[in-house]
Amino acid sequence: MKNEILQNPSLEESFDLLKRDNPETFFHNRQRIRARSMIVSFGYCQVDYEGRASSSLDFGDRLVILKKDGTALIHQNEKREPVNWQPPGSSHEAILKVEGEEPTDLILRSVRSNPFEVLDIAFREIHLLSILKGEDEAQLNLSGSEKSMGNRIMKQPDLIEQGFIPIEREKKTPFGPVDIFGKDYEGNIVVVELKRRRVGPDAVSQLKRYINALRKEESETKGENFRGILVAPSITDSAKDLLEEEGLEFVSLNP
Repeated sequence: MKNEILQNPSLEESFDLLKRDNPETFFHNRQRIRARSMIVSFGYCQVDYEGRASSSLDFGDRLVILKKDGTALIHQNEKREPVNWQPPGSSHEAILKVEGEEPTDLILRSVRSNPFEVLDIAFREIHLLSILKGEDEAQLNLSGSEKSMGNRIMKQPDLIEQGFIPIEREKKTPFGPVDIFGKDYEGNIVVVELKRRRVGPDAVSQLKRYINALRKEESETKGENFRGILVAPSITDSAKDLLEEEGLEFVSLNP
């Protein structure tokens, strides 16, 4: 079976599909879900969690995703983040709850062993159930970030200026880490703040705070001349005026 999709299936039909995809059965109405498929379901369900805390979410229509690595995600119809979830490494099973001869709920249970946590998703109705198989070994290659800008500068310091020598990434200060700490060709301390988008006066103020903090706290740099360079694709006129007022500099660089 490659991919299979059921629309408005009964609870028994849904359970049977999970059994066909996962032939190892514990009990008649209990089924392990092995990590070889992605299961996507949408339906009317209740959610209960017990573990480091406890929570309960009353019935409503929700999207539930069980991934091959053990991840479980429950989404409501708003917001980006799941309302509840289990991390990779969790195990999943399906339980068909029956009263008399009639199924009443299909429970998707996700269990994390350390620390012990149990997430129960009890479906009263299922509008859509999909068993999806596919291969995706690609790794996300993130570009256009401040981190990638920093990587470029570390490899090509002359993007800042001729003779610039980067010494340290993410140098700590009380106001946060300095993106790049280095020296120019004359030995002056250079503090570089990276921004991936057009910036205003706030970025200039941030750079100034870093320089002031380093002047006060770094005993080895006392008496040294400090330069501050803001690196971004562009800056506003008010930011440019503040840079000049504070004696700081700007280098245009696109991420």
